[in-house]
Amino acid sequence: MKILVCISHVPDTTSKINFTENDTKFDTNGVQFVINPYDEFCLTRAMWFKEKQGASVTVVNVGGAETEPTLRKALAIGADDAIRINAEPTDGMQVAKELAVVVKDGGFDMVLAGKESADYNGQMVPGMLATLTGFNFINGCVGIDVEGTSITAEREIDGGNETLSSSLPVVVGGQKGIVEEKDLRIPNMRGIMMARKKPLQVVEPLGANVSTNIQSFEKPAPKGAVKLVNAENVDELINLLHNEAKVI
Repeated sequence: MKILVCISHVPDTTSKINFTENDTKFDTNGVQFVINPYDEFCLTRAMWFKEKQGASVTVVNVGGAETEPTLRKALAIGADDAIRINAEPTDGMQVAKELAVVVKDGGFDMVLAGKESADYNGQMVPGMLATLTGFNFINGCVGIDVEGTSITAEREIDGGNETLSSSLPVVVGGQKGIVEEKDLRIPNMRGIMMARKKPLQVVEPLGANVSTNIQSFEKPAPKGAVKLVNAENVDELINLLHNEAKVI
């Protein structure tokens, strides 16, 4: 089984975010970038398939040379090889079209991708990729097993989970639950050294049209001051909840 894991290069959620050029550009200065957390869950699951079922695992990213350390980390975790599509990821459909070429040319049986990226939270690319490739699609996946060319998957829905059966090839939009946080892997020294020798192929983009553009960014409004109410003053608390917070 050939597995392709899509890797997004996203800011660490602890980074301080700023914008430039009249709030139209994201300022990357001083920002630490990491593997998108949802993608990391998928990569860890792919490693399980590699170790238990002999699958091969390739990671792919749409981005410039600055994303290569993120791909190298994925290689250090255990992926066999990496592909970087040399284009700036500015639009969900553009990214999906670029990834679709890799999927079709590589003959992959399964594509694992986080259900969304932690920066823009678009939740677009996995579904678009499935449509462009003609693969079956399962989103919000919290569990998956493969036997031959058949898969059983569990996905999160409102009020519970749903179990589905499908066949390969398939695109899976994964999230926490496909593996747990305790199962995530930290690259060890041997993995880091081996990653330097693993192939990282850079391919030129298809040149897909960008259909959307960013007008501006805006930070959330700062939180207001906290009002402390004496525990014995119930009437004041009710008044504040009703007239200011408007929650009762």
